[in-house]
Amino acid sequence: MQTQTVSAVDLSATNVDIDTTQTLQTLQTEPITAMPDVLENTPTAPLVGQVIEGRVSAIGRARVYVDLPPFGTGLIYGREYMNARDILRKVTIGDTIAAKVVETENEDGYIELSLKEARQALIWADAEEAVKRQHIMLLTVKEANKGGLILDWQGISGFLPASQLSADNYPRVADGDKERILSALEELVGKQLHVVMITADPKEQKIIFSEKSPQEKEEKEEKVGKYEVGDVVAGEVTGAVDFGVFVKIESGLEGLVHISELDWGLVEDTRALYKVGDKVKVKVIEVKDDKVSLSIKQLRDNPWEEAASKYQKDQVVDAVVIKYNKHGALASIEEGVAGLVHISEFESEEQMKNALSLGSVYKFKITLFEPKDQRMTLSYKEANAE
Repeated sequence: MQTQTVSAVDLSATNVDIDTTQTLQTLQTEPITAMPDVLENTPTAPLVGQVIEGRVSAIGRARVYVDLPPFGTGLIYGREYMNARDILRKVTIGDTIAAKVVETENEDGYIELSLKEARQALIWADAEEAVKRQHIMLLTVKEANKGGLILDWQGISGFLPASQLSADNYPRVADGDKERILSALEELVGKQLHVVMITADPKEQKIIFSEKSPQEKEEKEEKVGKYEVGDVVAGEVTGAVDFGVFVKIESGLEGLVHISELDWGLVEDTRALYKVGDKVKVKVIEVKDDKVSLSIKQLRDNPWEEAASKYQKDQVVDAVVIKYNKHGALASIEEGVAGLVHISEFESEEQMKNALSLGSVYKFKITLFEPKDQRMTLSYKEANAE
């Protein structure tokens, strides 16, 4: 009997060991799929800087609670509430709002949110999209400075450089005078312009606009590409300014004839020579990017070439005084060929003007004559020494 009892007990123990071993083996060989599924389906907790959406669950004094399941409750309060109070005053319970996480869990267990920072983040995202898609916007000019214009877009100030203005609005100012440029740009304040955003930099908080749409720029470059240096074309004067004349050579394309390229002779008033609507022939002298530079005088004989065979250094000639400048007086020996009488030949500017009257003819000695470079100097003193 004792032997049988012991055997029974041993057998029972053996059976338990076998079952346990089989269970362990089964756990080791069969993959556990439930845990990965749970992890995969669990939403990622919001991080600082992330913009999230939630429904307003309660509104307290200077604070707004936002339901953010399954993570808990968000809170807009303190400085963040004051920064966005104008917007939050219009918010009601049940409204869905987007906010930026500024702290994942404060001492009271809330996720601290910023509505203003979220709005800024969304605006900059819109700006980057606008640059990508090149949307045309109609914006009002707020201010002007010497470099361009300030425009407002969704509460952010953007810059429109003068170089990015259309031909109609570009300030045509002689010698790049900054004060006159500013005056011309100030005339655009309050006006609405069609622009595209070409730069959006959230880190630098910088937005840059252009009044030239990509399509217009491409079309202009295509038009400019048809012209080569030396081409002679017919055009129409569209504007006369202190530093030259603008000439339209085809629809949507105009070039500048600089004052130095209007005539071989001295030009003091471009408006006295040309008026808007005048028909002219021009020669293309430079093609660069989307600009064409033109000349009118190069379609006429160069008087310096003929003068080269008629005059020489040390020759005494008759010349008419045509202009005073800070260096002295200009005297012309024939149309388009003039030389400088230096002010150093006289004790003062007043004495020079007394000796050389505008429009009067005097004898001068040629002291420098370089017709290829169109340079000549004259001496009143040496020609009238005796």
